[in-house]
Amino acid sequence: MQILVDILSRYGWDFVSGTWLTIQLVTISAILGVLLAIPVALGRLSPNPFVSGIAAAYSLFFRGTPLLVQIFLIYFGLGQFDFVRDSILWPILREAYVCALIAFVLNTAAYSGEIVRSGILAVPRGEIEAAHACGMSAVTTYRMVILPRAFSICLPAYSNEVIILLKGTSLASTITLMELMGVSRLAASATYEPIQVFAIAGVIYYLLTLVITRIFRLLENRYNRYILHAR
Repeated sequence: MQILVDILSRYGWDFVSGTWLTIQLVTISAILGVLLAIPVALGRLSPNPFVSGIAAAYSLFFRGTPLLVQIFLIYFGLGQFDFVRDSILWPILREAYVCALIAFVLNTAAYSGEIVRSGILAVPRGEIEAAHACGMSAVTTYRMVILPRAFSICLPAYSNEVIILLKGTSLASTITLMELMGVSRLAASATYEPIQVFAIAGVIYYLLTLVITRIFRLLENRYNRYILHAR
């Protein structure tokens, strides 16, 4: 117990800053990822073979390769191209924080795109026909009926994806980011107490998972309240 107190007294603020960085990575990646997942899902459902082929190739690549490889390709790979280094975006793209976000967004969008696609396919046909009967265009039907309904359907599955994303942010420490796992590794190497240090990190990750679960539970209760009332 005394060892835990000593670790927290010495590295407590480091754990706080690392946890805050982890929360930033998860929040920004989840928001941007689900926004990108919508066109990916619509592309997968497109009758145009060229559009659906591009969307399928993107989804297959990011779901079929390890996240760590994707992080390394973006962080170490972008600098290999002269046009990238000579562009005005290079001061931004060379930052580990930005590269990690790009990798997380592209990765989670591939998985979330499949979740959104399954949600769209699960929308009851009667609701779509009712929207058409009301004179809604295809765009309006998607915006007002299909996507909101699909969002409520895929919330449970998407909550799991966000939790997986939370765990995936631990890989950001491999490119020098001092998020929660990076701080834990630093503290473990300095104190020679890896079990205690990583136990603290595990508890923090567990608490963050509880928060994410609670947030999505509230969202489910809000967007599916008509189903609960019908029961």
